[in-house]
This record gives sequence, structure tokens and C-alpha cells, in this order.
Amino acid sequence: MRYYFAPMEGVTDSVYRRLHHAYFGGVDRYYMPFFSPTMHRTLTGREDRELPPASSVLFAAVPQVLTKSAEDFIWAAQVCRDRGYEEVNLNIGCPSGTVVAKGKGAGMLGNVDELDRFLDAVYKDSPIPVSVKTRLGLTDPEEFPALLEVFNRYPIRELTVHPRVRKQFYQGDVDMEMFRHAAANSKNPLCYNGDLFSTGDIDKIAAEFPQVEAVMLGRGLVADPGMLLGGTDVKTLEQFHNALLEEYLVLFGGSRNAMFRLKENWSYLLPRFENSEKLGKRLRKTTDLAEYRAIAAEIFHTLKQK
Repeated sequence: MRYYFAPMEGVTDSVYRRLHHAYFGGVDRYYMPFFSPTMHRTLTGREDRELPPASSVLFAAVPQVLTKSAEDFIWAAQVCRDRGYEEVNLNIGCPSGTVVAKGKGAGMLGNVDELDRFLDAVYKDSPIPVSVKTRLGLTDPEEFPALLEVFNRYPIRELTVHPRVRKQFYQGDVDMEMFRHAAANSKNPLCYNGDLFSTGDIDKIAAEFPQVEAVMLGRGLVADPGMLLGGTDVKTLEQFHNALLEEYLVLFGGSRNAMFRLKENWSYLLPRFENSEKLGKRLRKTTDLAEYRAIAAEIFHTLKQK
């Protein structure tokens, strides 16, 4: 089984990926949070920073692109190739309201014919192999068989399926019956993504779907960053957190944005500690760096992990 770290906007940035690899590892590929090319065909400063030359990255990383324009996607794929990447991932699963309203991400799943034309243009001209991350549809899982027929027409390097529809976001049950349909009918290699919070969850997927050779973990791996190595010990987690803080202080040029970035991370980490509500509330409210450091240290040193 191959293990992929899902792209999570505002969490798994280049600093996080590099330090996760250094402190924990166990990941076969880190997928980068998407960048979205514009008509100006230039990268923003943040996008340029988040897409370093592949030769400078000490682990396997895959850029992800979000766009509804085949021409823009091909331009972005060329940029990725020029920076040494051997694969680019197409995001047609993002459920964000602002993304979907623009017809991007999961918004592309609402018109099968338009999606077919988009993929036709992409696979004719992309300079590097393209993988795809998708959901089951916009509102109804029954949309998926028609979508899979379209996917089967193209040489998708790997099709990652999150078995929820867009309107669910990350709530409710994953639709394993529809993923079984994908496993039985996909002509492309499959990767499973969704509600993997333990190695036991991964084992269940492996046992039921022996033909699926990869899983993508997101929220579960942020909450338990050492999961793939048998679990997260508090000492290493504290070292990881402190290293993130120090690098973010430099990157963002001050404490406000550094703490804000880490508070997003804490939203996943806090539930792993017993009786964390009081300290978690203080952590979320503080704007003082010294107080933030003290609260984080108190969490690591006084609270037990569940």
C-alpha cells in the first residue's frame, strides 16, 4: 500500500510538508495544496514559494492545479514540468463554495459533457502525466457512474476518489457502495480518500479492495502525524510544533500570522488530548506569542493523549 498526504489549504504548506517528512515520515507522496492559474499566466509570490524546484525537495511531491480552463491547466502543467515534477494533479473535488461558484473544483462535476471536453484537451496536450482527485458528484452519488465512464476514456495516472458528493463537504458517511462501483469498473489505477483516522481504517480498505494500491490521508494524518509509523508520541509532536512555529515566525515576518496558521493545525490536534477544552479555548483566543508558547507547552506537558 502506498500512502499519500492529502493537500489541505492552510495546513500542509511547504514548511509543514518538509518538517513532517523530517520528524515523522512514512508518506510516499505529499500532494501540494492547489494553485489556480489566471489569465496573466504568472505565479504569485506564495505560489512560487510553494512550488520549489523538484530537485530541492527531499521527498516525492506532486503539484495540484485547480482550473476549469484546459489551456490554463496545460500552462500550469508546463510550469510544473519545467520545475522538474513528473506528475500534476487535477483537482475536481474541492467543495468550497467560492470555488464551486466559479465552476471549478467539484463545480466541474455538474456537466459531464463539459468535463469530457476539458479532459480531452488536457490529455491531448499535457506535457506530463495527469492524475485526478474527484468526488462522486455535486448532489447525488448516482451521478458518479456517468462520471466514471468519462474518466475511463482517458489515461489518468491515478484516480483518487473521495466517496462523498460536494454538498456533504466532509460531513456524513462516505458512500462505500459507490466506491465499490469504482473499484469494479475503473480502467485507471485507484486511490481511496476519506475518513481514514487510524491504521485500522487503512487496513479495512486494503482488505476489502486488494486492487486499490494507494490511500490518501488528510485530516486523520494532521491529527496524528505519526500514524503511519505506529503513532504520535508527545515529545516528537512538541518538537514538530516548535519547529513549525519558528519557521512560520520567519516566513510571515511576525507572530500574528504564524500563530494563526498553527491554530488551524491545533483544531485537528486538540481532540487527541484529554480535557483539552479549557486550554484549547485560551490557545484560540490569545494574540500574545509568549502566552501562546506557554499554553502550547502546558498542553504537551500536562494533558494525556487519548
